[in-house]
Amino acid sequence: MNYEISKEPINIQAVIDKVVEREAGAITTFIGTVRELTHGKKTLFLIYEAYESMAVKKLEQIGKEIGERWPDAKVAITHRVGHLDITDVAVVIAVSTPHRADAYEANRYAIERIKQIVPIWKKEHWENGDSWIGNQLETVSYPTGKPQEENLHE
Repeated sequence: MNYEISKEPINIQAVIDKVVEREAGAITTFIGTVRELTHGKKTLFLIYEAYESMAVKKLEQIGKEIGERWPDAKVAITHRVGHLDITDVAVVIAVSTPHRADAYEANRYAIERIKQIVPIWKKEHWENGDSWIGNQLETVSYPTGKPQEENLHE
């Protein structure tokens, strides 16, 4: 399965292996990790939750969108849910294409679309409290220069 929500730590190599092809001249990976400082606040840990069946469908949709824009691309995405400590891996995206520029662009497209449409939320736990994070809009400039809004949850 190329699109997964996992309660277990993500095996990065296993995600990469899903996109290895003889025709691929490039494989890009995005590995999203839990950071300690966010806007000056010290994070202790995160809790990710997802509407899992819908999240998988939306990850599959992202894969189809990438296939329409980059027909030779192969994509695998795994997002973790549950309790994650600092430096834990939250998401892994692997994209293979015949040429490197397409692999980079398709991978960037995948993470931005995850933030826009996939029903995954996180609760940040800080030294002085906690808060659910999501539905925060930020303008993102894509290589085309066209700004788009995204739903942040990284």
